[in-house]
Amino acid sequence: MRILIFHGYLLQGTGSNVYNAELAAAFVRAGHEVHLLCQDREPFALDWVDAAGDWDGGELAVTERRTPPRATVYRPDIAGLLPLYVADRYEGVEARPFYELDDFELDRYLGANVAAVRDVAARARPEVALANHLVMGPVILGRALRDVPYAVKVHGSALEYVVKPHPRFAPYAAEGLARANGVLVGSRHTAESLWAAMADPGLPGRTRLGPPGVDVARFTPRPHDEARAGLEALRARLAAVAEAPEGLDAPVTSAGADASLGAASSPLAAGASPTAAIPSASSFSRRPGEAAAALAGVGPGDRLVVFVGKLIASKGVELLIAAWPLVLAREPRARLVIVGFGAFREGLERLAEALAAGDLAAAAATRGENGKELPHLRAFLAGLEDRESYVAAARGLGERVAWAGRLDHDELADLLPAAEAMAVTSTFPEAFGMVAAEAAACGAFPVVADHSGLGEVARTLSASVPEPARAWLSFELGDDAVAQLAAALSGWLAAPGDLRAATREAIVATTRARYSWDGVARTVIAAANGDLADLPRP
Repeated sequence: MRILIFHGYLLQGTGSNVYNAELAAAFVRAGHEVHLLCQDREPFALDWVDAAGDWDGGELAVTERRTPPRATVYRPDIAGLLPLYVADRYEGVEARPFYELDDFELDRYLGANVAAVRDVAARARPEVALANHLVMGPVILGRALRDVPYAVKVHGSALEYVVKPHPRFAPYAAEGLARANGVLVGSRHTAESLWAAMADPGLPGRTRLGPPGVDVARFTPRPHDEARAGLEALRARLAAVAEAPEGLDAPVTSAGADASLGAASSPLAAGASPTAAIPSASSFSRRPGEAAAALAGVGPGDRLVVFVGKLIASKGVELLIAAWPLVLAREPRARLVIVGFGAFREGLERLAEALAAGDLAAAAATRGENGKELPHLRAFLAGLEDRESYVAAARGLGERVAWAGRLDHDELADLLPAAEAMAVTSTFPEAFGMVAAEAAACGAFPVVADHSGLGEVARTLSASVPEPARAWLSFELGDDAVAQLAAALSGWLAAPGDLRAATREAIVATTRARYSWDGVARTVIAAANGDLADLPRP
């Protein structure tokens, strides 16, 4: 089957980027022919890509590295302006939120992509298609593909950051959804939010569950010695890149990296902070020396916990940093490695420094990027009863918390098997908890905020794990969030060996059974064709 996908962003870095890369690879494995439109400038860094096309010369030109190509990635010419769902820092590209675009810029972006899709459709003759994001993928396909059935995948950020707060974009979303045979969401929460925003009585009948998948061949548990060896091999690769000429911990990129339009990690489907359109430096440039140093600090006796995600206020990393002294008080060998990029990183580092110095007033005054309030952090610090013990434990933050910066998605497959737990602390609704599922597939116990798609992942895993471990899978947002998060992580680290082994076995088995990219691919094709009867409702 010939399948067209419109994504519009990059193919590594954030959740929707990984979703489209993994989905396309699954289509290729199943024998389909894929034509994917995005803004990735390094498509040949992905081994499943056989050809790449662009309009840089004024008309579509395609370069093949394997013939006949089963997967071709196209990069439309969008005149150097990349619309985002929320602003962030980029190198070498004008990147602004959709809601900052004027009518001319928005029409130019739409027109360029509609024309590109028509060119690809004339060349490839797709049989089905998929539009990603509520805006602008669906309306682009709706205008460009008059006779090709398509589905829409709602990732969440376009809905929550653009369509709901900015009614100007609702007509574009409605136009794109009108012709879609199926609409895929990652969770019941996202479905309800979508239905409320669009007020379309026919939309619930076309909405089905379509969460991302996990590459269970790559993300898999390893025996302790193999996990340690994988972590060391990853550290050595990062160190080698950093030590190469002109590579010594400068902002660099690796295969398929995500800066600007192909060189730094993209925030396109996750929240971020406002900055200038073309900043002097990117908040998500890759620094392999920093990552290598962070991993080198993980000793053989350490109890490794990881965070993987954007370093922005809506991801709740401040809750994890505030919880860490409580974890250290119970388990001094606990080590936290924070993997991610974003505009709030410096603020988070200052928070950790203030806590380590015992300056709880400065810590309580922490604000997110753009001055965002952090009420759960403030409530925790204001309500501390044993401040002396907390301050004493917090002195170890500098030695027990490491900042790795950005890692590519493939590199996580060498990190997660070495971790005992992952904290997923988002305070903003998430369509799905893909990193939590990937951690579970590797046997790393996920502790997630109990809301939206994250909560649904926790409930899925909870059904299979031993009863004593169920309470540790999630924590509630609120004034007690920090204490609950610390209790869940500490409880897991202190659990008896037999309980931990049985729990790991259960979360690995459940993830392999419930989430796979091959199953996601079949769901997308069925939704595009309108074959919804056998697809699960949210």
